[in-house]
Amino acid sequence: MKNSSKKRNPSSKYKVRKCRICKSTKLYNFLSLGSMPIPNGFLTKEELSHDEPYYPLGAFVCESCWLVQLTHVIPPEIMFKNYLYIPSTSTTMLQHFRSFATDVVNKYKLEKDDLVIDIGSNDGTLLGFFKDEEISVLGVDPATNLAQVARLKGIDTIDDFFSPKLASQIVKQKGKAKIITATNVIAHIDDLHSVCEGVNVLLDDEGIFITEYPYLMDLLDNNEFDTIYHEHLSYFSIRPLIELFKKHNMRIIDIYRSSMIHGGSIRVFAAKNTSLHKQKPIVDEYVANETLKKMDRRSTYDDFARRVRSIKRDLIAYLKRLKKQNKKIIGYGASAKCNVLLNYCGISTNLLDYIVDSISYKQGRYTPGTHVPIYPENRLMKDMPDYALLTAWNFKEEILRKQLEYREKGGQFIITIPYLRIE
Repeated sequence: MKNSSKKRNPSSKYKVRKCRICKSTKLYNFLSLGSMPIPNGFLTKEELSHDEPYYPLGAFVCESCWLVQLTHVIPPEIMFKNYLYIPSTSTTMLQHFRSFATDVVNKYKLEKDDLVIDIGSNDGTLLGFFKDEEISVLGVDPATNLAQVARLKGIDTIDDFFSPKLASQIVKQKGKAKIITATNVIAHIDDLHSVCEGVNVLLDDEGIFITEYPYLMDLLDNNEFDTIYHEHLSYFSIRPLIELFKKHNMRIIDIYRSSMIHGGSIRVFAAKNTSLHKQKPIVDEYVANETLKKMDRRSTYDDFARRVRSIKRDLIAYLKRLKKQNKKIIGYGASAKCNVLLNYCGISTNLLDYIVDSISYKQGRYTPGTHVPIYPENRLMKDMPDYALLTAWNFKEEILRKQLEYREKGGQFIITIPYLRIE
């Protein structure tokens, strides 16, 4: 691979020694994906000659509350101040957020004076749909570049990390929130207790805190190992979430599960213990099902790790076989998942000519660690490679529909999750 000059940070520097929910030291290390750069750290051509910081990537499970979490935590300032993932480039994500906003407005009968705050608001896509319903909105996101994009859309956004102090400032300026959302962001935060403290300050007494993240059960069942990366510090099931909210006088009142995004997500609705909201039976049903699926056993996580190693072995062997046949192979989707897969498997321009992606921010850059060049999507049809490794498998259906002409002309997609296959 090209990454001959690389700098690894000492493993002990960022090592996690206690569970971030229950503070237990009973941490079972079941998966190691090696060391690699941060997954969204796409490089310019000038940066290719610079040293790249490498960080350990692995996962353990707490044997007290059964939260799955990373073995090492990288400071958020390294990863999120100039962030290159934006949801508005995906039709699937736009549909998902539109439905999300409509459901919440109708379910909780929101009115114009009600305030909706989105933690980790990115470019304001979700809040834009609430604003379309004439609801007051405010975004909070540490990525200065994305906050600027949101403001250009008319979405009031604070570019800072969410904290109890910031929550108090918002209450003084805007009042309390009827709804606080946090989609695919709570898993990024190390201090979960600080988040809950801030939510308690900011949330109306009858308000709802709605979080959304990939569901651990789906991750395990579907071998979604490339969802495990430095930004995602926690991988949630319901049992540890109940314990987290309990510590902050809150409770889960409802759960919604979706297969539409990220390989399977859960939307968790929480309220203050003093509120009038009733807990729905589905909460206990989830806990019972997780116990039935043995998500409180080491063996479940060991089996997952074995399947991950098999995927790596089979994919490398298959790509090498295609190369011996002089087949042209590219990657499709310069995502964080892509970078985990490439670095874990040691795949660079030795096996992929380049990667195509629809996000203009990434085009002209190179993947971290493996240094595969990224081009616009339209290059796929210009070059007509024999195979495209679909690294953005979570948007598979959308991409396969979009690239129907490529497939009709003989192009084929290599899919790795949940198992290696050609479509």
